[in-house]
Amino acid sequence: MSELVVSGLRAAVGGQEILRGIDLRVESGQVHAVMGPNGSGKSTFAHVIMGKPGYDVLGGSVTLDETELLDLPTWRRAQAGLFLALQYPTEVPGVPLEDALVEAVRARDDGNVDQVHERLANEAARVGLEARFLDRPLNVDFSGGEKKRNETVQLGVLRPKIALLDEIDSGLDIDALRAVSRRIEDETKENNLGVLVITHYSRVLRELEPDVVSVLRMGRIVATGGPEMAEELERTGYAGYDDDDEGEVAPAPSRDAAADPFADPLL
Repeated sequence: MSELVVSGLRAAVGGQEILRGIDLRVESGQVHAVMGPNGSGKSTFAHVIMGKPGYDVLGGSVTLDETELLDLPTWRRAQAGLFLALQYPTEVPGVPLEDALVEAVRARDDGNVDQVHERLANEAARVGLEARFLDRPLNVDFSGGEKKRNETVQLGVLRPKIALLDEIDSGLDIDALRAVSRRIEDETKENNLGVLVITHYSRVLRELEPDVVSVLRMGRIVATGGPEMAEELERTGYAGYDDDDEGEVAPAPSRDAAADPFADPLL
């Protein structure tokens, strides 16, 4: 049993405080959805947990199995069992997918690379990623949907303890959304994966069924409930979940996602 625990997390970028004290838990086998409008801090939340450079952590704690992640570089957080599926997966020319996964598996304390090739082929088949993509450089000349399938393949091969999914539904058609969501749902049952899924819309949650839904608004969790909350938000929007603090979080200026794979188009 693993557990990601976020306590009182505060963070800023460019002198502007974005996260203003977030408390949240994700356990093994659980899907915890974080929903909210543009500018609420959702992508920032995922990036601070994973350790993207450029953010100033102002307070709080993020632990995975009682190990403090905020003290660790990004690669050590991944080694501890954390995985981030990017909203805008980056292209890595010259680095085949299998080579990247072999090195990622080798870096773990229990890394066993012997089964990577077989597991890669199996995972690609499960999400409908054609075999011809497996020999290409990582994400190069992939469509948006193929990149998201590829992120899911990597998750299946690496088998992390906790996966952060930053708008995994962005850019997916109905069939791809179903394939990706069901594979991640299966992973929660087959390997006890814990999932923190970040999204604007409830459509991904019709396939990837949440146990808990939280609303993030203006850098704070303003409501938490069961899976029915996602459908309520689909009907009513976020207007009924205002933060009781009058301070506002200013959206960040737009950035080039290709230049910065962690970029927040809207924080």
